[in-house]
Amino acid sequence: MHAQRAYLDYNASAPLLETARTAMLAALDTGGNASSVHAEGRAARRLIEETRREIAALVGGAAEHVTFTSGASEAASMLALPDWRMGRAPLRLERLFVAASDHPCLLGGGHFAHENVHLLPVDRDGLIDPDAVKAILAANGVAGKSLVAIHMANNETGVIQPVADIARVAKEAGALFALDAVQAAGRIPLDIADLGADFLILSAHKIGGPKGAGALVAASGLVMPEPLVRGGGQEKGHRGGTENVAAIAGFGAAAREAARAVELMDGVRALRDEAERAIREIAPRATIFGASAPRLPNTSFFSVPGLKAETAQIGFDLAGIALSAGSACSSGKVGPSHVLAAMGYGEEASALRVSLGMATRAGDIERFASALRGVVARGAEEKSHAA
Repeated sequence: MHAQRAYLDYNASAPLLETARTAMLAALDTGGNASSVHAEGRAARRLIEETRREIAALVGGAAEHVTFTSGASEAASMLALPDWRMGRAPLRLERLFVAASDHPCLLGGGHFAHENVHLLPVDRDGLIDPDAVKAILAANGVAGKSLVAIHMANNETGVIQPVADIARVAKEAGALFALDAVQAAGRIPLDIADLGADFLILSAHKIGGPKGAGALVAASGLVMPEPLVRGGGQEKGHRGGTENVAAIAGFGAAAREAARAVELMDGVRALRDEAERAIREIAPRATIFGASAPRLPNTSFFSVPGLKAETAQIGFDLAGIALSAGSACSSGKVGPSHVLAAMGYGEEASALRVSLGMATRAGDIERFASALRGVVARGAEEKSHAA
């Protein structure tokens, strides 16, 4: 095993930032329950509210509309409920519209009946066509509120959707519009109002915070889903349960770093582009998925003909390179990427994902290129022996 490894799997999880670790350790010494009125409880509450402001600042929202959850999947599950409230009045959502390439937490349809979940197709580049969304909404009728919930940037390809146009179409049809901004946070600018979103979903561990913390950010408090987790009325009644103060504090520290990181993404993009130059040089027949579409500056999802992604991933790991064969949420499952299937690629599509972060350096890309040469050469040799 290599003593020095290159971590190129930020879309799965970013390494915990030192500032987040420090904030968490300090929070662990704050022993009070944030719902208690004594000094210890007020100290815990202060940490939570500081983070609420940091999360709001990251996405141009208001702190009072940030609801903390155990992660992005829980935040998505909150939205994927038919039962909502408008003020104090009950509101029933009839239909859910999600992208065919969405994360499983939305793609599964939550608590909506199967026949009321509709897939929005993506093209060969992984993009959703706003005109297609308009036609699908019209064909399926959204009288009575519906929810359009899509990812802003795909976790495998990094492809960025035409969010503002889709938001306009959804609003014209009378639907609510929610964005899974998990992969976008800290990589591209986010402003909930400019995006036209009613809700944003965020995750701490994708931006260098701890696992087990996430947030649902609403544009306003007028329309909200019924609580998925009921308890003692925490988070203004939107999510019950005593808050995980240490994880939330780490989330806040990571959010501060993410807000600054957006301004420094040109350097990450340059490293991503260098990795793709190496891919094309070493494997001229390689396909880089979504390369013609707007993409996150840190993500490359590629396939080399004849190279099985699962086998190649093991080869990279042995060479000291951490990367993914698609989404980390599919770990342990052998089969084609549902994202590539939605993009129109066949069962033979087998891809590897390189995703970079602020700690990635030129030497990491050099090690990746060297490992890729070895993996491709071994694949060609094995193919030759098999013939």
